[in-house]
Amino acid sequence: MNKIYVVGIGPGSYEQMTIKAAHVLESCETIVGYTVYVELMKKHFGNKEFLTTPMKKEVDRCILAFEEAKKGKTVAMICSGDAGVYGMAGLMIDIGATRYPEFEVEIVSGVTAALGGGSLLGAPFIHDFAVISLSDLLTPWETIQSRLIHASMADLVICLYNPSSKKRHDYLEKACDLIMEHQPETLICGIVKNIARDGETIEILTLKELRDKKVDMFTTVYIGNSNTKRVGNRMVTPRGYEYER
Repeated sequence: MNKIYVVGIGPGSYEQMTIKAAHVLESCETIVGYTVYVELMKKHFGNKEFLTTPMKKEVDRCILAFEEAKKGKTVAMICSGDAGVYGMAGLMIDIGATRYPEFEVEIVSGVTAALGGGSLLGAPFIHDFAVISLSDLLTPWETIQSRLIHASMADLVICLYNPSSKKRHDYLEKACDLIMEHQPETLICGIVKNIARDGETIEILTLKELRDKKVDMFTTVYIGNSNTKRVGNRMVTPRGYEYER
């Protein structure tokens, strides 16, 4: 059976790409992806053929990848972070099964932004956590609200993807207001911008301070649980290990 790859390239830098992902991309003739991610890969795999589609053209992008593979090329569809976390893995599997059954779709995992940014902040995910996207492009805002409320009621650490955009400039504010109905405004939080890319910054702050922060689509937000604490310049969620101080 012919094979096509769906590769998670990690949060941004080549150093945070998995060894397998790098090897697969080296073996491919053609790399397909969203324009921003393709530009990141051109720095390291410049001898490849690169094909792109803009945002909101995900289905076209998948078909493009399969059609190139039908020409006998070795093709990889790339996604930021992990291809199975808000990535193209599911769509590639679905389209492959219905339109291109002669192809095996191999998913190559990567370091998702939640983990890449979490390591910069310290250890926010030592206990249970939830990852929620604030983008309502494909998910109704009412559903997102419900998930935020129930995650905060369950005292989960919450990682927010896509916290803001030009059309959703107040969504982080709304999310914080919902969470503060069930958690104190002093909750320890963190934000990481441009994970593993130029302009990377981190900040630890309270939930109240987070509410009024200006963020963008390249920012990942971390909201601690009731036990999360600040240790120096780190954000730590204890799991309950006991030791002598």
